[in-house]
Amino acid sequence: MSQVVIQFKNVVKAFGQQTILDHVDLTISSGKTTVIAGPSGQGKSVTMKLILGLLRPDSGRILVDGQDITVMRAKALNEVRTKFGVLFQGAALLDSLNVFANVALPLEERTKLGGEEIRARVLATLAQLGLTGHEEKYPAQLSGGMKKRVGLARALMLQPEIMLFDEPTTGLDPENSLEIYKLFLETQKKFGYTSIIVSHDIPKIFNLADQVILVNKGKFSTFASPEDIQLSKLPEIQAFVQYTMGKVYLSREME
Repeated sequence: MSQVVIQFKNVVKAFGQQTILDHVDLTISSGKTTVIAGPSGQGKSVTMKLILGLLRPDSGRILVDGQDITVMRAKALNEVRTKFGVLFQGAALLDSLNVFANVALPLEERTKLGGEEIRARVLATLAQLGLTGHEEKYPAQLSGGMKKRVGLARALMLQPEIMLFDEPTTGLDPENSLEIYKLFLETQKKFGYTSIIVSHDIPKIFNLADQVILVNKGKFSTFASPEDIQLSKLPEIQAFVQYTMGKVYLSREME
């Protein structure tokens, strides 16, 4: 049985009069892929920030590897954050650095490794992600899909236990989006991390999921598969399915 790595217990988060998360529970297991989906403005990004400790809930508990991060001070929280890698929506590469320097940055800033070891690690990761030969290029010279690959390489340099993906295919055409999904599958198998993906790209993103969490009006609904979503009797879930997936969604395979 998989170990639980992240838990929300009766979490509430509001901004002013607007309740974003309303007494929600969440369980994420080690080595699995969880997709968090739902309409815009419903709390997907807030959920990610809560997981990272960038926001604190108004009430409830958030456990990472059994530790309640809601009561941690900054030093302890920063220690927990070393478990995470994050691929931001736009890859967040530094324009003034080439590919090699962007990917090497976490090792230079957060480890005491020597130059030769850093170089060896960076080149090995670039090779694993199909980026050999692009080391000297700058972000402006890369396609959207290549930028995502470089961002993923950088996020993996500290060998995170948990990877967070924030709208990873934003700005990509369908072909490049499919390529990125396949890359995620390959790298998760290779590195074995726990994966949390926040995405609007429905229904294709569901093909990656071991579980799907739909966020709607402050509540979480958890499903083991896209098929289970369609079988939900909740009117708001049925409306979501009709809008995003159509009347029939049967494929569990990449198109």
